Amino acid sequence: MAYLGRLMVRPSRRKSKWLPTLTRLQRSFASEQEQKTVRVGCASGFWGDTPTAAPQLIHHGKLDFLMFDYLSEITMSLLTAARAKKPDLGYAPDFVLFALGPYLNEIKRKGIRVVSNAGGINPEACAAALRQASKKAGVELKVGVVSGDDLMVQREAALEGATPTHNICPASVHSLNAYLGAGPIARALDQGADVVVTGRCADSSMALGPLMHTFGWLGTDYDQLAAGSLAGHLIECGAQVTGGIFTDWHIVPDWHNIGFPIAEVDSSGRFVITKPAGTGGLISTGTVSEQLLYEIGDPRAYILPDVVCDFSRVQVQEVKDGVMVTGAKGSSPTDSYKVTATYMAGFKATAVCCVGGRRSGEKGRRTAEAILARSRTIFKTLGLPDFQRTHVQVLGAEDTYGPHASGGEGPREGVVWMSVQHQEKRALDLFAREIAAAGTGMAPGLTAIVGGRPKPSPLLKMQSLLVGKDTCQVTITTDEYSESFTGVTPDCVPASTYDLADQPTSKVHELPSGPNSYRLEELALTRSGDKGNSCNVGVVARHPALYPYLCQTLTSSAIAQYFAHVFPPGVDPLQYVKRYEVPGIHGLNFMLEESLGGGGVASLRSDPQGKAFAQMLLDFNFTNLPDLNSICS
Repeated sequence: MAYLGRLMVRPSRRKSKWLPTLTRLQRSFASEQEQKTVRVGCASGFWGDTPTAAPQLIHHGKLDFLMFDYLSEITMSLLTAARAKKPDLGYAPDFVLFALGPYLNEIKRKGIRVVSNAGGINPEACAAALRQASKKAGVELKVGVVSGDDLMVQREAALEGATPTHNICPASVHSLNAYLGAGPIARALDQGADVVVTGRCADSSMALGPLMHTFGWLGTDYDQLAAGSLAGHLIECGAQVTGGIFTDWHIVPDWHNIGFPIAEVDSSGRFVITKPAGTGGLISTGTVSEQLLYEIGDPRAYILPDVVCDFSRVQVQEVKDGVMVTGAKGSSPTDSYKVTATYMAGFKATAVCCVGGRRSGEKGRRTAEAILARSRTIFKTLGLPDFQRTHVQVLGAEDTYGPHASGGEGPREGVVWMSVQHQEKRALDLFAREIAAAGTGMAPGLTAIVGGRPKPSPLLKMQSLLVGKDTCQVTITTDEYSESFTGVTPDCVPASTYDLADQPTSKVHELPSGPNSYRLEELALTRSGDKGNSCNVGVVARHPALYPYLCQTLTSSAIAQYFAHVFPPGVDPLQYVKRYEVPGIHGLNFMLEESLGGGGVASLRSDPQGKAFAQMLLDFNFTNLPDLNSICS
């Protein structure tokens, strides 16, 4: 059966039959909530985030709901490998052991309800571990489970119907997971779940689900769904919106006690981003605007399972307790889920060595080249093929900056990064044995192999696909309730509906000029992140009057030229760069496709997620500008 939005049904252990009408009860419930605000906190932005966030928010956040985000493409691959070794694994055990387990009594007493994707590829096992922990703590806890994202059992059919065209062999697939939406989470909360455990879902849906449940938002309340999704998007990465990784990091106080984010949302979708009183960090229009652009594509059509969002006209305003966010718009969802496939593509090994002394960059690169050459000689002798890929850089010598490195003799110390890919694990074992020999037979100043001899590991490539929602059978279970349905709704439209044309560069009226030059950092804030093998770089003007200068100078062509060294050799970088304007926050968003050397675990680079791209762009030089004070006055 199709999921038709916020519908009222009787509990059943059988597949539910959804009523195709909207009841007055729902609307009256929503009306009663008109004046209420809901506080949703986020205590984890990734698997490995600090366990101090949960008690901070539980004790001081005055929360209604608490979300924990653990999953990424890399994490899904790790969890798949863990479950292959032991069937009752495949979830994030930290969630049960450290994040939630010690605070079950307090959560129950305060009435805080929890949503987490800690279930990974085994949400049922995560729920079972949580029930066991609650029993041990003497807490009666109703746990809901959302499953159906894992498509491995039906991978042949799913891959056959997926778009775009691909050449992934089903037998090589390591994991195949759909990004489910907020509707099933809301439904589990409707059935009284204290904790909802999911597998893969859109990160923002862990905030949107509680808002749909509380306010009775329907599947066609597009603007509210877009606003709730934006609230989730802003807080899902934890402290990134409260001053973490902020361009102006030097003004952010008390990193050791940084406050974790809370979205306080009303029934219209208007919300304020805030944090517990007395905590460190910073919430400003700058931190919120940076995070708004983080890891999105076209801000006019940010496609999520429940709604397609337009964030281009969103506005942010500093208020007493944080930053108010308004202006998100929504439209019909598509008939497809985003699906991430990971598949085996050989093995990789990475060696990291310290090198000291003058000309350390030159010494490091020559050492790496010699190790690779010796390895190739051994391969040829044994009849092994060559490396599939190699990557060498010297950290500290600004190799990641390409042609924008400062030059000169370089630093007097550095770190050699050598990463290689080969179709056979045996070949990489041979490569690993040659690293230590460089300490006596090659450049002087090699001091240590960081982490010891490198160990070959499977190299998993990622590919994002679209699979019809009717392919996925979503299941919701609680202690006494179960139902299944697909995510198809009557208003779903083909994904191609939102294949918007590239946004043309806005016409900028002739701007005053002058004799001054400025680095981008003096004009704007930046933030970058990954989407598979692509990187997005967001740029936000420090003052509205500077925005026209950004639009005039930071063209797709200028960005393609600046980052030409990160794209595959021999291609025209301009073909891989898209620029989008975000006038609501005086920002620009750039998508650099195919720029991460494979991305995630498939990349051989030291920065496989493009986190440093925004930092590199801060050195972009603007010329012939008037004095900044005159522009901004």
